[in-house]
Amino acid sequence: MRVDGEHKRTIWTAGIGESVHVIDQVRLPHAFEVLTLETLGDAARAIKDMHVRGAPLIGVTAAYGVALALRDDASDEALAQACAMLLATRPTAVNLAWALDEMKRHLLPLADHQRKAAAYAKAEKLAEQDVELCRSIGEHGLDLIRAAAAAKNGAPVNILTHCNAGWLATVDWGTATAPIYTAHDAGVPVHVFVDETRPRNQGASLTAWELGKHGVPHTVVVDNVGGHLMQHGLVDLVIVGTDRTTATGDVCNKIGTYLKALAAHAHNVPFYVAAPSPSIDFTISDGVAEIPIEQRGAEEVTHMSGLTDEGRIARIQVTPPGSPVLNYAFDVTPAALVTGLITERGVIPATKAGLARAFPERVHHG
Repeated sequence: MRVDGEHKRTIWTAGIGESVHVIDQVRLPHAFEVLTLETLGDAARAIKDMHVRGAPLIGVTAAYGVALALRDDASDEALAQACAMLLATRPTAVNLAWALDEMKRHLLPLADHQRKAAAYAKAEKLAEQDVELCRSIGEHGLDLIRAAAAAKNGAPVNILTHCNAGWLATVDWGTATAPIYTAHDAGVPVHVFVDETRPRNQGASLTAWELGKHGVPHTVVVDNVGGHLMQHGLVDLVIVGTDRTTATGDVCNKIGTYLKALAAHAHNVPFYVAAPSPSIDFTISDGVAEIPIEQRGAEEVTHMSGLTDEGRIARIQVTPPGSPVLNYAFDVTPAALVTGLITERGVIPATKAGLARAFPERVHHG
């Protein structure tokens, strides 16, 4: 995607054995800075502290974390320890476990002296695969936006999204934003309502920033305005991302997604989920019962960071001292509320049969 006319990706390296560079998303939108990862510990902290976030990017960062770990010690023990450390950083997004399994499957049959180069090459392959998956999601989602545009006789298509499932959450393109960018670049008029997405404000801070840098018309709205917009016919379709989708089509995504799905269902607004196949977990069927929901620290709710009128980035407390906080990071939207899953293999029903038809090779292997 473009930042002030220059193509950017969220993660890159100069080559085998080199450090890994990522856009530091904690500093956005007020400062564009690059964070350099030198060690396994650096990669684990980047994921845990959300310098990188978004299920696809977490997976690719973990893969590069394995590569960093094997620069000095490529033994089986070192590989196992690296994967265990990285797996413990975030429990909900399935891409993390998927990427680590891919790395282990590729590296374990190799001799120790082969693993360093192979780890970097595999991480790079996973990064390129993510780009291609997202590009394909963009192409399939474009058809939905074109249809909505045709129904409006060329008036801008109003799309509501939640959290950040943009290119900052992936290596490039994004998941939920890929159809939006593809439509915009193809000349289809679009406008995006961007949920702020409390408590970390990934929509207001990240989605709005990247849409603005790419030139996509958008408006930031508070989380609770989505129902009002739909009630008044101001939303043509909702597109969100996913951190984990079950074999039956239940979708786990950033907290607040479920409420948007309920509002969309009540007002007959199509509700789509952009779901690359690595985010689909064919080993589970009941999202509410089986997906572990991460609870994050109270300070995400009690404190906020922003730019002061004097131009300083400051952190302030917004709750009374001592008030208890419950901070669930994700919720689960039942498949019955999902109009369709936009995957790299097309738009498919959010059903067990639909997923099995689209990904038959995954059904018995997870």
